Amino acid sequence: MGEFVRIVEVSPRDGLQNEAAGLATADKIALVDRLSATGLRSIEVTSFVSPKWVPQLADAAEVMAGIARRPGVSYPVLVPNEQGYERARAAGADEVAVFTAASEAFNRRNVNATIDASIERFAPVLARARADGVRVRGYVSTVLGCPYQGQVPLADVVRVARRLHAMGCYEVSLGDTIGVGTPRQARAMLLAVAAEVPMAALAVHFHDTYGQALANVAACVEAGVRVADAAVAGTGGCPYARGASGNVASEDLVYMLHGMGIGTGVDLDALAETGRWLAARLGRPTGSRVGRALEAR
Repeated sequence: MGEFVRIVEVSPRDGLQNEAAGLATADKIALVDRLSATGLRSIEVTSFVSPKWVPQLADAAEVMAGIARRPGVSYPVLVPNEQGYERARAAGADEVAVFTAASEAFNRRNVNATIDASIERFAPVLARARADGVRVRGYVSTVLGCPYQGQVPLADVVRVARRLHAMGCYEVSLGDTIGVGTPRQARAMLLAVAAEVPMAALAVHFHDTYGQALANVAACVEAGVRVADAAVAGTGGCPYARGASGNVASEDLVYMLHGMGIGTGVDLDALAETGRWLAARLGRPTGSRVGRALEAR
């Protein structure tokens, strides 16, 4: 396989923070360690957002202390501001992620700030990270729709992504938070952003509310993106969008990419087994069609 797509595994953070069933700290550590053994190169471990807002990840420091880091694997964590950055660094994080939205309405409801104000909160984080040699990833949510304002102007998506990249985010992940996008829309959005931000600095992040996530990733890969976020067992969802389902399942994404002749470096069987293990811990079936099919063989 000549082409390669790097998968950013977000189940330990974006997946678990939106799961109703809590997971024990030991199981969170085991999840990251299992994922590390599958060949994944990027695993988002946890979030240093206040436990008041994300109680599912209140044990972030304990999880970071417990995981077994493998050479060649990055273990980013989400931080909301400078205080979160300080907590993350104290816990040993050497890569962080910051987040905002392309929708003003969503940003106000999610972090009680305008887009510009939320980005300004990141300025000291980016400055300190630069001084500390810490890489920073940026997230832009609601790139294809918002539960509060509906359509999100493409110009707003481009503006926010361009600003995060200009501030120093080495990579900007474009997220369809409520999973309303379709392949043509996803491709057009990606290409519009790529006209202002290098394609090599972009990633895509799709939720599967309307069953479009895999098709959306395929359309964006064909348009040139080479990084995609996913969550094993299809964990997650969006607490701000009624009926929104989880992230695209990592197992399904790996199966599709391998079928397209694109490498991922991931052992599909090991990944599917991890997905089934996680689903059992959460007390529900896996959200991965591939995981279910492999189990039935």
